[in-house]
Amino acid sequence: MVFSSMSFLFFFLPALLAVYFLTPKRLRGARNFVLLAFSLLFYAYGGPRLLLIMIASVAINFVCGLFASPERTPKIRKLAVIAALALGLGLLGWLKYSAFLARSINMLGANLAIPSVLLPIGISFYTFQGLSYVLDVYRGDASRQRNPLRVALYISFFPQLVAGPIVRFPEIESRLDINRESFALFSDGAVRFAFGLAKKMLLANALGEIADKLFGATPGAMAVLTAWVGALAYTGQIYFDFSAYSDMALGLGKMFGFHFPENFNYPYISKSVTEFWRRWHISLSRWFRDYLYIPLGGNRVNRAKHVRNIMGVWLLTGLWHGAAWNFVAWGAWFGLLLLCEKYIWGKLLDKAPNAARHAYTMLLVIVSWVIFRADSFAHAFEYIGAMFGSSGALYDGQGVYYILEYWPELVIAIIAVLPVKNLLERFLNGRHGMAGALYIWGPRALALVLIAMSYLKLVTGSFNPFIYFRF
Repeated sequence: MVFSSMSFLFFFLPALLAVYFLTPKRLRGARNFVLLAFSLLFYAYGGPRLLLIMIASVAINFVCGLFASPERTPKIRKLAVIAALALGLGLLGWLKYSAFLARSINMLGANLAIPSVLLPIGISFYTFQGLSYVLDVYRGDASRQRNPLRVALYISFFPQLVAGPIVRFPEIESRLDINRESFALFSDGAVRFAFGLAKKMLLANALGEIADKLFGATPGAMAVLTAWVGALAYTGQIYFDFSAYSDMALGLGKMFGFHFPENFNYPYISKSVTEFWRRWHISLSRWFRDYLYIPLGGNRVNRAKHVRNIMGVWLLTGLWHGAAWNFVAWGAWFGLLLLCEKYIWGKLLDKAPNAARHAYTMLLVIVSWVIFRADSFAHAFEYIGAMFGSSGALYDGQGVYYILEYWPELVIAIIAVLPVKNLLERFLNGRHGMAGALYIWGPRALALVLIAMSYLKLVTGSFNPFIYFRF
């Protein structure tokens, strides 16, 4: 089930809201149980067998968390962490990477059977979230939970279950036991959800139509303009698609009284690749930083080990995104760029004009998305070649057609990647009269318009899964 579907918007969410808010507020445990039951139903919608795998992940992390707390002996605690890592990552590895590993070995001349494994939606996200609970208990950053339903709700809570943000248990632990809901929080959450739905239905899906058609074409004969239109369309699609899901997840969380961490902070205004990764998929970057990069020594080691740490983390980041070599190459690309900014041209970049720094960053990011989107290395190289004139043609009718056909979405997308909303809020905040009313009621009125437009797109459109569901 996806947030931008008829089944979610017209049936699941209204039913959940009715049952949840009709449950007396003083029965906090009952309300939490309602959230858990509906979260399990939400995930089971994609297939009951997939639900069993997620429940197995919950059980692994709950049991290991019991033995990882400071009350246990150091040996027991370490064994619990090792068990959580081995079982959790082992389950993820078999389901997501076994076929990839077999195909890779076969490329070397072997003849292994390719496992036929159904990949559970969102397994990478809930595996990392569950492991963070065990690791935080081990480090003393989270309390051991004796009630398995609390751990189950933490891992399976439907807003961020299948595509993040990755939430740490201490960030929601205190709110499991208090009367956390309020009309103001619900209203803010509903507005955030509406904006996220509009991002998905009005922008991401439209840009995805361009990207799918152009990345599905033969790049060798593609004009420069057309290749760039496709690359820019996918650059916009993946941002609006993923940030839309994050907006909806944060909005839904607020509606039920939870505050999830922000996952995006206008990444396309960055002036370096380093800054880009402080703004893009923040919760995943934080996970790798806190649980892998820093334990390896971070940057407080000699240069050789620092290079090892950066490349190791980024190769794993690429592999986390998908079981294919182009994802590994994508991770290696960013690892090398971050090292170059650290040790080679970082100081020179800092002295460059802001416009040049932004152009440099976006060029490298757009190329990275071509590697990410391409079906193979050969396809990526051929497409990048088309972007830089390998066909010899600068423009053709196809590129012009897509610009003219989708110009409203393209213009709005350009505006939406900029922090215009923040600037307007700063300008209107604290003012009186019409400006003050606009600050308070403007987002709510716009949210109503956007949700109506999104519903129109939804009822006349087709299935529109989120890109990050496959990770």
